Amino acid sequence: MNHLKSISKILCFALSSLLLFSSPSIADEDNYSPLDSPSFFEGLNTFTAVFSQIKQMYVDEIDDETLFNNAIRGLIEGLDPHSSYLEPVDQSKVSESTMGKFGGLGIVIGTKGDYIEVVSPIDDTPAYRAGLKAGDIILQIGDQNVSQINLEEGVKLMRGAPGTTIKLTIGRPDIAPFVVEITREIITVTSAKGLLLEDGIGYLRIAQFQRPTAEVVEKIIGDLVEKNESDLDSLIIDLRNNPGGLLDSSIDISNLFIDEPGIVVYTEGRTPSSNMSFPTKPGDILNGAPIVVLMNVGSASASEIVAGALQDHKRAIIMGEESFGKGSVQSMMGLQDGYGLKLTTARYFTPSGRSIQAKGISPDIALDNISLKSEDEEESIDFSSQEKDLKNSLSAQDEEETTSEDPTELTPEEILKSQDEITDARDQEYVDLLMEDYYVHEAVNVLKALKIYKKN
Repeated sequence: MNHLKSISKILCFALSSLLLFSSPSIADEDNYSPLDSPSFFEGLNTFTAVFSQIKQMYVDEIDDETLFNNAIRGLIEGLDPHSSYLEPVDQSKVSESTMGKFGGLGIVIGTKGDYIEVVSPIDDTPAYRAGLKAGDIILQIGDQNVSQINLEEGVKLMRGAPGTTIKLTIGRPDIAPFVVEITREIITVTSAKGLLLEDGIGYLRIAQFQRPTAEVVEKIIGDLVEKNESDLDSLIIDLRNNPGGLLDSSIDISNLFIDEPGIVVYTEGRTPSSNMSFPTKPGDILNGAPIVVLMNVGSASASEIVAGALQDHKRAIIMGEESFGKGSVQSMMGLQDGYGLKLTTARYFTPSGRSIQAKGISPDIALDNISLKSEDEEESIDFSSQEKDLKNSLSAQDEEETTSEDPTELTPEEILKSQDEITDARDQEYVDLLMEDYYVHEAVNVLKALKIYKKN
């Protein structure tokens, strides 16, 4: 009798799932129904048989809800690294994180094999100050071996009350595993900042694409023009270790520098609502001055959209390393009883039709990841992984939470105030450090060469 009840529950679950997932935004647009697929019922029979064996023979008694949730989670997480099933408590935490009510480390992470990989540390966060680098592998979180947990469980372990500490065991190429102890903080991000490197050469660092970032960038360029006492001759946009952010922000920032008709980016998926194109808008705040964009393997998602758009419109020279290759679109969908679904629904393509997914943006000028300092002063970084290396990553499909700790967004006024608090002496210190940065040093050389070429 219990066996028959379980079978009945499975069938009820399957039918309710059909209704649950057949929302107008997904299934109706394709007119797809699992009831029309013979393979669906074959798979359901297999699932029913496995479910029945677990209920009768597994060493511990497991309730139906747990088994169903495990099955759904496996169904979704087996698709790609960025699709996930959110239980009600996870949904609540997502809401809290967008309000800044959590303590974190300030890293964007993904999976690599059985372990968690640092995609990039976020500027001026505990993880950044502790020296974590793109490509680092997290082997243990506290006493927990990472190979025994999934990505979401790893995120939960690293989050906690501000002021508390967590020990991470880190694996890095060519050196023995080591332990870092990091104190959690409320994660806030100054999304952009700017400096005048030399007469006429501006430097713009974009750490993440937030809602006010385009407005902040426009104000920063205005401030640099004022400090330069004339229009900028050229600009370096530093997107290294920028994990991405909001699509709208990346489009708005691209449009600050593009002054020709066309598109910034487009998406392609299986449903009409997933197929979108985002046009350029007239107006270039630099009036055509040369741009160099710096990227590395820690540059992902929205960073790749900006770099791809500027590259395809021949508006910027891309320098550095091939980027991460996170070119997929995730949509959030609410399910019954407070559950949620984050599902990959489309791929991003650059204006010329290049897929970003699993390929990234290739630089026009490739740079080795070296330092101008001596080996005793600074150890070179080995970035060893990209989107294509993640478990179950999507293919490029030419014609194309990574998981992140959501930062508290600063208002434009707060960001600009933080900029104003940097003194001229501090500015010069930053400039001196930047000129010792190999990527920046080479970008300045290229921009100077372009200036000479234009004069001739």
